[in-house]
Amino acid sequence: MTLVRAWAVILVSGAAVAATGARPQSQARAPRPTDVRAVLQNHFKFSASDFAELDRGRIVKRGLAASAPGEVAVVGAVRINATRERFLDRFRDIVRFKLGADVLQIGRFSNPPAIEDLAALTVDKSDFDGRTCRVGDCGVRLPADALRRFQREIDWKAPDADRRAVALFKQVLFDHVRAYWSGAPGRITQYDDDKRPVRPVDEFAGILKNSPYIGELVPGLPEHLAGFRSSPLPGAEDFLYWSKERAGLAPFITVTHVTIAHAAPGSDVITTRDVYSSRYFDSSLGLTIAIDDGRAPGAFYLVYANRSRASALKGAFGSLRRSMVERRAKSSLDENLKDVRLRLEKRP
Repeated sequence: MTLVRAWAVILVSGAAVAATGARPQSQARAPRPTDVRAVLQNHFKFSASDFAELDRGRIVKRGLAASAPGEVAVVGAVRINATRERFLDRFRDIVRFKLGADVLQIGRFSNPPAIEDLAALTVDKSDFDGRTCRVGDCGVRLPADALRRFQREIDWKAPDADRRAVALFKQVLFDHVRAYWSGAPGRITQYDDDKRPVRPVDEFAGILKNSPYIGELVPGLPEHLAGFRSSPLPGAEDFLYWSKERAGLAPFITVTHVTIAHAAPGSDVITTRDVYSSRYFDSSLGLTIAIDDGRAPGAFYLVYANRSRASALKGAFGSLRRSMVERRAKSSLDENLKDVRLRLEKRP
């Protein structure tokens, strides 16, 4: 699989992700029923002919204008002959719903997260090799202080060096997850694995700022995503999960924050934001909208949009890479939406 294919897979992988647990009743102010259609028309440029295509059973997909260098954005939609509730029930069972050929391992974090939640995650040299990692030169995204720890705390001549390195990697990852979930200090705010540092927090803030449809669909959701401990959205479901996925020249390990919220009556909104990615993308925000087809009980529209940023898509040949990634992303999105429709319409 080429890097272009890898970026495309990562870009649309959030379409098959969500949380577990019972859905509480939202206390947040719900937008008017017309707002969802307005978002599709105004922000995603859905036309009357697009809605007609959806009603004919076809998938509508397109690229979206990038809001910054190195950003790729796509949106796709499909009409599914199943209930929205059926989709949400399936969607919440994250391991069964997402596990597939490209998802090698997956698990969810407890509330609050515990280091034991990462016990099933295997880490070998294709995932992370601490022997060769230095500040400014490492194959895995980590901050400078963590990179130095692998050289300072691991005796690489010891027979158990690799085991200790894996344990330290998991501890660094867990400390970041725990800090993110609790709002306490210690969260990773900068990756120093390359010559040019990457600040995923700033990249996500830029993506969120240029995704105004989030707040139009669910007022208060942008603030929740920016700091859900300081600005919680009443009634929202939040969940963290980890996964190891096949992509490019090497697999990547990622942690994702999922939020499920009510939008207008008859619709739900699911967001997926990147909390950590060991490779490829700097930051990502996915949006899934499930909205009932009011004219046909037992059917709904599924819309998925994603904005992601990658340093490798900037600079020389960046525009060429972005166009290639966008084409592959739309193709992968088409495949994913077809797969979701097939699974939901298939009767037990």
